[in-house]
Amino acid sequence: MSSINKGWQAIIGSSSIMSLALLGDALLYAVLPIYASEFGLTLPWVGVMLSANRFVRVFTYGLLARLTNRIGVRSICLIASITATTSTALYGFGQGAAIILFARVLWGLTYAVLLLTTLSYAVEYGKQIGTRIGIGQSIQRLGPISALLIGGWLVGVLGPQNTFIVLILPTALSIFIAVNLPTVQIKKTKARPPSIARPKPVDIVFFMHGFSVDGVFAISITIILAREASLSSAVLGGSALLAMRHVSVAIAAPLFGWIADRFGARRVFILAASLMTLGFILVSTGFIVFGALLLLVFKGALTSLGPTIIAQSLLQNEEPIGPLARMQAWQDLGAACGPLSAGFLLTILSAETLHGAVAFALFASLFFWTFSKPRQV
Repeated sequence: MSSINKGWQAIIGSSSIMSLALLGDALLYAVLPIYASEFGLTLPWVGVMLSANRFVRVFTYGLLARLTNRIGVRSICLIASITATTSTALYGFGQGAAIILFARVLWGLTYAVLLLTTLSYAVEYGKQIGTRIGIGQSIQRLGPISALLIGGWLVGVLGPQNTFIVLILPTALSIFIAVNLPTVQIKKTKARPPSIARPKPVDIVFFMHGFSVDGVFAISITIILAREASLSSAVLGGSALLAMRHVSVAIAAPLFGWIADRFGARRVFILAASLMTLGFILVSTGFIVFGALLLLVFKGALTSLGPTIIAQSLLQNEEPIGPLARMQAWQDLGAACGPLSAGFLLTILSAETLHGAVAFALFASLFFWTFSKPRQV
């Protein structure tokens, strides 16, 4: 098998593992707030459970990057597929805060590993990095989309915990895929991969992208819609828009990854980030649905463009896992801080005003990075 075909097999295989691993996590976000008591949780614990995995990732990306460099991408991918299956099983059989929290911490570590491995496989070759990252992202979204559509229906038929028990089987298929992953040599270095340190201009950009869409928008969109429609209609509309996050990644990530390979990731990233910022401005001025769709589509584009600008900035012999870990740590920190900040800010600001403030912060971070030194990606 040629090295290029072997690389594509690794990208498709690792992305398929991520897609299957995401089944339980995606459904949990839809189920836990409504069925908290069936998991032995109170409502305040729900917020802790849904944010715990992100905080775990923020502070472990560097450690997991070093571990990946030490034992190899294939080996750690196999371990992650086993822990993903375990966390899904705990959602089905577990009861009480301690067990579910353990499952969420385990999932946070699992997701961090799978994210780094899929990106590592994608950037192994010097050409078509954006295209490979984009296609990988598209494959990864198939699991969450299926979980939200089919899993949501199964919950109504079987109940929440029985549905997670059913999901153990497809999640366990990831173990078989991991066993059959090809061995791809990833560049290694003795340098300590950075995670959270003094931020560079691009780190602030990644932080704001996580803070804005995964934080402020996800929390406040239903509140905005509820002013114009009934509560049930607002929940339905908000859920549909949030599901668009996965659909937009599946469509926009490979398209913009290919465009980045042709025209350079930096300029395409700036364009996509600017249009996402415009989406926040439109939401803040009353063009809610159009603005929401615009920001979601271009946030989907940024899932491939972000890693691509990191990969294209690497020196010839520079390993990719450390810089990619740093990028994702800052983005996850923003996504973890966003919901916590939005909950407080919405008590003193309207949702529209908050979206306008976020748009200003997004623009400021993008402007600062755009006019920084090119090497400071």
